[in-house]
Amino acid sequence: MGWSTKEVADLAGTTLKSVRHYHEVGLLDEPARKGNGYKQYGVAHLVRLVQIKRLTGLGFSLAQIAAMGESRDHQEEALRTLDAELAASIDQLQRARVELAMILRDATPTDLPPELADAAEELSTADRTFVSFASTILTPTALDAYGELIRNAPRTPADSEFDNLPADADEATRADLAARMAPHVRELTARYPEPFDSAAAEIGPQRAARAFHIALTELYNPAQLDVMRRISLKLKKHN
Repeated sequence: MGWSTKEVADLAGTTLKSVRHYHEVGLLDEPARKGNGYKQYGVAHLVRLVQIKRLTGLGFSLAQIAAMGESRDHQEEALRTLDAELAASIDQLQRARVELAMILRDATPTDLPPELADAAEELSTADRTFVSFASTILTPTALDAYGELIRNAPRTPADSEFDNLPADADEATRADLAARMAPHVRELTARYPEPFDSAAAEIGPQRAARAFHIALTELYNPAQLDVMRRISLKLKKHN
């Protein structure tokens, strides 16, 4: 007595194709055959099929199920590992829901982390894009400090001049603007050193320096870049 392939598949709530595949990958032992050549499945095959279906339903791949073997210890270890992965996934999904709620409630843009969206509202398009870029590079601590800097740093007339500086601004204009902006930038770097420290990047100092160089070159025109260079030189001399 026993079941045919179709019958055991129906009982286990799976398909003929799945049963055959489990045989091919070594998850299910081949049953004995009747005199007429037809396979005859028993209770052990049915239990194994139910087990495979349950484990795949929990999130295990067939390769993981195969690696478990029949050892209860291995199965328990695998189950605990999966449980930890699911807990991490649930935590991530919960954080995503909180973030979505903030975006929907405040109509904040999706190109910035929620904690920086409000801080970047008054920035120029280039500065705003740079903030979005920086959020992918900086460590969480440095990113928090960057947000505080943006929120608490008062904008000066020189900031607006910098935003509107034409690419062909003459040297005298660039030098004057750099001289007026340098003290303010110096004060900000002293109060919020983390965002200006290359070690505060997730990807390492060298890669971060290259990434920042590429971003600055794409977002700001030659005159603005020259003003930044002059400010940097002034800060180095002051230090």
